[in-house]
Amino acid sequence: MKRFFAGFCLCLITVSAFAVPGPTTIRVTPPAPKFTDAERQSELARRRAAVAAKMDENSVMILFSAEQKLYTNDVDYVFRQENNLYYLTNLKQAGATLVIRKSGGKVAETIYLPNRDPQNETWNGKMYSNADASNISGIKTIVDAEKKDTFLQTFRGKKDMAKNVYLLLPSSDFDNEGMREFRVEKAFSKTIPGYNIINAQPIFADLRQIKSPYEIKLIQHAVDISTEAHMRSMATVGRLTMEYELQAEVEYTFRRRNADYWGYPSIVGCGANATTLHYEESSGPITQGSLLLMDVGAEYDHQSADVTRTFPVNGKFTKEQAEIYQIVYDAQEAAAKAAKPGATMGELSSAADKVIQDGLFRLGLIPDQHSPMFRVWYMHGLGHWIGMNVHDVGSSDELQPGMTYTNEPGIYIRADALDYLPDTPQNREFKAKVKPAFEKYKNIGVRIEDDMLITETGVEWMTKELPRSIADIEAFMAAAPKTVTLSQNRRDQFNTVFSRSGAY
Repeated sequence: MKRFFAGFCLCLITVSAFAVPGPTTIRVTPPAPKFTDAERQSELARRRAAVAAKMDENSVMILFSAEQKLYTNDVDYVFRQENNLYYLTNLKQAGATLVIRKSGGKVAETIYLPNRDPQNETWNGKMYSNADASNISGIKTIVDAEKKDTFLQTFRGKKDMAKNVYLLLPSSDFDNEGMREFRVEKAFSKTIPGYNIINAQPIFADLRQIKSPYEIKLIQHAVDISTEAHMRSMATVGRLTMEYELQAEVEYTFRRRNADYWGYPSIVGCGANATTLHYEESSGPITQGSLLLMDVGAEYDHQSADVTRTFPVNGKFTKEQAEIYQIVYDAQEAAAKAAKPGATMGELSSAADKVIQDGLFRLGLIPDQHSPMFRVWYMHGLGHWIGMNVHDVGSSDELQPGMTYTNEPGIYIRADALDYLPDTPQNREFKAKVKPAFEKYKNIGVRIEDDMLITETGVEWMTKELPRSIADIEAFMAAAPKTVTLSQNRRDQFNTVFSRSGAY
């Protein structure tokens, strides 16, 4: 489930008579970044060295593989490696375990790897050989995973294995990357009394927050795939009748560009459905004259994009739609203008909040420019970190070069928004004042979300190729449909040919 957290930012673009026109055709995703074995191994070695530098002397870190999970009977969920293990090894093999030992000023690295099993490979595909794992990760010591239990058992019988044991543990019972993901680690920690158990998550939250050039290339590729999917959607929406058809066009693009699929379930909502933040059903009709909000992001090599566009199905914003949209756009711009090294997320969020408050007051949707009731219409934070998680880890609120995040203000005029306010004199007065404007803008939902990279001098829009202003969206939607063939049309043509030939 996609969640919103407090947050972040973008940069100022002023539309003028001299503005560079936006694209009118779909931008095809550039080729995926390629790295040599030496480049990958060097990157992973750098990360492991940074982790080891943060470990105490006389300590060991144990990173277990993600668990394989059953969907039903003999059908498994798609396996996705635990992020931090992948961050240090690039190994996708289930059952792999990484051990980093720091003692006497030296660091030793060991991977426990399941032996290849021809019978299992017949059913489920090739497993890593020791040479494969060593070549991918750059780690030389590869040990049979059957010996892992013996290694772990030594902690229960001896007290001199290490003073400190680092494990990935939940920071609370409600930790999204904790309780539900690190069950094995938590259980193991309870079996080794006498050791100083240290949660390794803060180490990774700190290191993963600053992206290397290597990581930024992968994130940019995920963004580029997502950009093509959004452009394809804008170009085809006018010919579709149901939200799920548009979602199919998005995910067709993801698979066509070899994404690992999506970084989170796609949100495709038309009309009133755009006012539900986590609308994932994609089961409603696409109606002319309505806005469609699409929040979709591809994942590529464990790095996720997160991009939202809101656009008119018929390619033209109504006056009311444009008024709400422009407030959100201006809020994005204000947050982006504030984004630079040393700025805080709170400062960016405040910049966006002020624009939204001013705009909602101007439209009559809040009683004054400082009213906290703007949260009735804008109830989530400005953004969040992106990376290996769509809501990635981070330890600092202060922006630094190499940080990547989203800037995603929104306004949602839900039809039932006023019905659930507590019956107080203040709320009755609020409802009376905003009722005329509420009726005018009811069921309009707008979110604009872009992926951002903090640089040494400011901020870079990673999603800059995707139309965002009202003028650019309308120009793109007027021209691009002529250049696109629907994937459904191709299937229909294929089916017709084969049915006529008797071969279908």
